[in-house]
Amino acid sequence: MILLLGGTAETARLSAAIAEAGFEVLVSTATEIPLPLGNETGVSRRAGPLDVDAMVSLVRERGVRAIVDATHPYASGAHDAARDAAARTNVPCLSFLRPSAVGEDDDVLLVAGHGEAAPLATSFGCPVLLTIGSRNLLPYVQAARIAGVSLVARVLGHPASIEACRIAGLPKEVVITGRGPFSVDENRSIIRKYGIGVLVTKDGGAEGGVKAKMEAARMEGCRVVAVARPEVRSRIIFQNVSDLVGALSRS
Repeated sequence: MILLLGGTAETARLSAAIAEAGFEVLVSTATEIPLPLGNETGVSRRAGPLDVDAMVSLVRERGVRAIVDATHPYASGAHDAARDAAARTNVPCLSFLRPSAVGEDDDVLLVAGHGEAAPLATSFGCPVLLTIGSRNLLPYVQAARIAGVSLVARVLGHPASIEACRIAGLPKEVVITGRGPFSVDENRSIIRKYGIGVLVTKDGGAEGGVKAKMEAARMEGCRVVAVARPEVRSRIIFQNVSDLVGALSRS
């Protein structure tokens, strides 16, 4: 049994590839968000957050022989839990990490974290579009109030995401819900509708729609502030599905 920690767009093809290699796969996601896993034999799913202790119990109960961490590049807590659970159960932990979408030649203001991104994004005196999810909204709301600029947030249409916007103090009329990745035209439409001058994103990789955001911003004359990825403290990192499956077969 392989425990695949997923939730990103790659989860379906990863689970299919691992199953095709002859492994049983348990796909674990923090929420019950729909995933197109298909009908591959040997693929099952569970949903709900896992801390280290719960992951250790799951590994032992299900006879897991390896953990594949394919959670979002910014899910630091999930990465740490996977690494620690693997160490405690003496199984390998293989990380699948999307290639970065932000290059040195891109016209992007790259910053280390949200605490730096919030005052920077709101310092230009124009409306700001947040495409960073719903977990780190408060610094931007606070910075926008100080700077006197408006915010628009695009988040998943999940009740928890909508509630996070409410708690952060964002009115319903400036909250856009939907599941990406969004096209260049969809991003341009939002930028135009709200008069956006600064777009804030995370480097979620090409699969996360970052390139489309940057292209839409370029075409609309909109600045881009990107929050850099946290370091993934794993010794075994893959950016190619076949390489990861090959490593599992050899383990």
